[in-house]
Amino acid sequence: MLNVALPKGRLGDKVYKLFASIGYDCSEIYADNRKLVFESEANNVRYLLVKPSDVAIYVARGAADIGVVGKDILDEGNYDLYELLDLKLGKCNMCVAAENDYVEDPERPIRVATKFPNIAKRYYSSFNREIDIIKLNGSIEIAPLVGLSDVIVDIVETGTTLKENNLRVYEKILPISARLIANKSSYRFNSEEMNRITALLRQKLDEESAK
Repeated sequence: MLNVALPKGRLGDKVYKLFASIGYDCSEIYADNRKLVFESEANNVRYLLVKPSDVAIYVARGAADIGVVGKDILDEGNYDLYELLDLKLGKCNMCVAAENDYVEDPERPIRVATKFPNIAKRYYSSFNREIDIIKLNGSIEIAPLVGLSDVIVDIVETGTTLKENNLRVYEKILPISARLIANKSSYRFNSEEMNRITALLRQKLDEESAK
């Protein structure tokens, strides 16, 4: 049976509908209950509904064969797994943002507030810029407003929150979207089925984009 780790929430709902449309449906998933594991013997699939930030852990450690996770989580965690397909869902950007009148001081390290310290470090090290990382877990936009940081590195979708807090995007670091991932060992033993799923999903996404 194929174990699929799905992120709970709106993205997971969209991804499940994609899987159901290519023959991996599980009607039990729509039942009004608090279950987190659903399976369909008829379609040989078991879905695990997990926290979005944990999907890659389930897949990398073999508790799930495949899963769907944001590119931001993959790049931040540097997991040892295969990335099979860009599902082009949940599109946004990882950006550097700061107050509208921010001017960088080249004589000192840039204070960077972020939930993604590894992505921030790689970005700034690519041009040898010294930084001081301030790891936060939420409401990152507040940091430059109260003098905690010079800039933030965070996910930006529409930019509305930035504008309402007198911030703006200074640099786009990388595009973010949902990716289909696979456990390396599982892929070696189930490559035929996983490649079939990848091809069917790609075809379905192409059909949707052509409408």
